Amino acid sequence: MKIYSKTNVLTEAENRINRLFDEFENVVVGFSGGKDSTVCLNLTLDIAEKRGRLPLKVVWVDQEAEWQGTADYCESVFADKRIEPMWFQIPMKWYNNVSSSEKYIHIWEEGKKHIRERSSISIKDNVYLDFGFHELFERIFKVHFPNQKSCYISGVRTEESPKRLMSLTSGLTYKDITWGKILNRKLEHYTFYPIYDWSYSDVWKYIFDNNIEYNRIYDELFRQGVGVTNMRISNLHHETAIQNLLLIQEIEPDTWNKVAERIDGVNAVKHLKDESFRCPDNLPHMFKSWKEYAFFLRDKLADDEDFVNKMNKVIKKNEKYMITNLVYVDFYKQIIKTILSQDFDFTKITNWMTSQYFNTVKKYVDGKITKQNIEINKKYNKYIKELL
Repeated sequence: MKIYSKTNVLTEAENRINRLFDEFENVVVGFSGGKDSTVCLNLTLDIAEKRGRLPLKVVWVDQEAEWQGTADYCESVFADKRIEPMWFQIPMKWYNNVSSSEKYIHIWEEGKKHIRERSSISIKDNVYLDFGFHELFERIFKVHFPNQKSCYISGVRTEESPKRLMSLTSGLTYKDITWGKILNRKLEHYTFYPIYDWSYSDVWKYIFDNNIEYNRIYDELFRQGVGVTNMRISNLHHETAIQNLLLIQEIEPDTWNKVAERIDGVNAVKHLKDESFRCPDNLPHMFKSWKEYAFFLRDKLADDEDFVNKMNKVIKKNEKYMITNLVYVDFYKQIIKTILSQDFDFTKITNWMTSQYFNTVKKYVDGKITKQNIEINKKYNKYIKELL
């Protein structure tokens, strides 16, 4: 449930960031070149300047297969004298979501020709860990700030994910704050999300109202007809940005050539085009059920044992909730999308399972609510309509 206050989201975000400066001797901003991190950076930079807390440390984990426009924008941001750049271009093993045969890509691999030249100001030695994007930030803080009470500001917003909304409002992270997560409690390292309750329109309004320079790749995506809620500035082998590969040739042909040469599976995306990693709307005629189709794809395409085992556990755990045809079809469509996009983090299926629609079905099956309890919601919940 959302609770509205009398203040606007801008005032709330400023209050939250000021609170972080009160509580932490070391405040660091995470930056990706995207619109959300652009807002967090500028909000924090203004407050740091007013409070005499400059220079502001800013972290960018550069994953090599980035838009050139993103790299250029980040480099221009790091030229600001108020910023202490922590630009990571370190060798690491990363998921490769565009290939069904090569699960990993080794970014910034030594001895290999890179997609882009590494910057003279970047950090190039990996003294952190070999694999694990989410774990990397904890290790960065442990290495660089072992004796400082520190916080990391991130531009995560809950509008884009029901899972995020639940995780950021259901438990305490630090004192009375819910809008964050613990990096390392012993070292007093935390991550916070001060714009977690902003909408995408709040983000763009702040950028334009304050005449802030932003990543111009957004303009190019808009010209290509990409909806404002579907624009992604992620690295180009990430599962949320795969469809951007179809636009690189139009927007940045040189980047396309370099990415196609470097990353296995990119050319396959090009030839499949709009069918890349997309679950069909209708069940292919050669299969009797969506479950059969999902298992066929699992057996033919998912050759990573850990991926298959995790998928089988998800299916087994949730089979009891397939009490209506619509729930059953939607569940296996999410499994199919997970397989086709090589979504090793299971982002798609997790987001679907944490939606209010499926959550109500789970509560009903688990005996936490009755038909009488949920009847009032049948007008708004497609799964309940079928159930009642």
